[in-house]
Amino acid sequence: MTRFTIASLAALLAFAPVADARETRLELSLQELVNSDQAKAAGIDGSVRFFLAGQKVAVVSRLGEDVSNRKTNAANKSDQEACRWVALSVLRALQDGAKARGANAVVDIVSYYKKNEFRSATHYECHAGAILAGVTLKGTYAKVK
Repeated sequence: MTRFTIASLAALLAFAPVADARETRLELSLQELVNSDQAKAAGIDGSVRFFLAGQKVAVVSRLGEDVSNRKTNAANKSDQEACRWVALSVLRALQDGAKARGANAVVDIVSYYKKNEFRSATHYECHAGAILAGVTLKGTYAKVK
């Protein structure tokens, strides 16, 4: 390798962490997302309902807790677009987990990004950077009325 190539690689590596240093925190409506055409296209089929912590729901039985953590490419997307996309991936994973356990809902959902809880009866939390966006949700699989 030439000295120029080595120097170029060193410069790129030195500045790589700075490129994704931005981490914007967003709070977005879960219900709006679940009811969207995007959700239907992503396979959120309505067979499993989602209830954030603080929402009233009649739970018949609880079938275990789970955490779903996903990240997505945020390049060339608005923060909201990237967050919606990755949140749908998280919801799809929770939906699949619920179906596997015979549950018809995921209840007491909280955002759990980097193991920090954010509770809201209406919104989930997303963190968007220049390159990645991430959502982590923790909830309980349940049978509800």
